[in-house]
Formats: sequence, C-alpha cells, structure tokens
Amino acid sequence: MRRLTVFNSVSLDGYFSDRHGDMRWAHRQDAEWGAFVSENASGGGVLVFGRVTYDLMAGYWPTPAALHGNPGVAERMNSLPKIVFSRTLERASWNNTRLIKGDLAAAVRQLKREPGPDMVILGSGSIVAQLTDARLIDEYQVVLCAAVLGGGRTMFEGVKQKLDLTLKKSRTFGNGNVVLWYEPRASTTSA
Repeated sequence: MRRLTVFNSVSLDGYFSDRHGDMRWAHRQDAEWGAFVSENASGGGVLVFGRVTYDLMAGYWPTPAALHGNPGVAERMNSLPKIVFSRTLERASWNNTRLIKGDLAAAVRQLKREPGPDMVILGSGSIVAQLTDARLIDEYQVVLCAAVLGGGRTMFEGVKQKLDLTLKKSRTFGNGNVVLWYEPRASTTSA
C-alpha cells in the first residue's frame, strides 16, 4: 500500500502561513539546509497539493528564477508526477499534473490502494486537516522554523478529532530549523 506523507514548515507559534498566506518566512537558505532540501526532493514519489498551494508552486517552479536559483529542486518539482485536488480548478497545466475533483478522502483511499510510488503533500493546509480527520496520513514531516509570526493559519485548522502521534526521529540544522518526523499511533490510521 502506498504511503501518504505531509512535509510542511511551521513557525514556533504554530503557523504554516502568515496572516496573508505567505510562506516565504520559512525559506532560510544555507548550504546545509539546501543540501537537505535537494536530497529530500530527489526521493521521488507523487506530489500532492490543494488548489492554493498548487497555484503557488506552478507559478514558481517552472520559471527561470527557480531553474537558476535552485536547479536540482526545480528539475524534480517540474518532472515528478503531481496531483491537485480542487473543486474549482478547470484544468491543471503544470507538467505531469492530474486534477482530481470530488470526495477528497475517497480519492486518497483509492490512490493508496493503487500500485505506484508514495505520495507527499506540500503546503495545502486544508487537505492536510481533512486527511488528518480521515486518518489517511501515514507520516508528518514538520519543519519547525525559528520564527514567530503572531498569527496566520495552522496546518491543522479545522481538525475535529484528536490525533496522537509518535516522534520517530528529529534533525537540527544550523539555520535554526528542526525537522520532526511523526507517525500516527498504530490504531489511528485507516486505508
């Protein structure tokens, strides 16, 4: 069965985007962090987005600025298969993207049963919250950033049920980021 992972950055006060939906505060670049991001991006799989994050990613990664500024990550982002969940988007024009409309949880259950590479959600707080409630996420990779935003959106905004997690590992970076790998306790996931 395919696994579904979330990879998101959050501030010390628990927000994954600021009051204006901006996530640039999470991009503290240095050689160590850049190497980790490039290595993580080379892992393959299927990228999963909600419409808002998809629009942001599709508006950046295919551009000359992305290809020049971070060529390794840009190449992977542009070539990997992608899924965007949206009720309003009419078509997905970014290379190698599949648009799925309809029942999010049912579609993800089906995707997890199909053969293929694992999937990773980037950003996309609204689908993270919905899939957390549906117990369909197998791992949460949370980048805790050394920033306080004072307001914004939480990654789990709208979650209705408590979810107990187990810390599997962590890694600290010189730029102040700490990556935490969590898995739901065995009795809290479903397929």
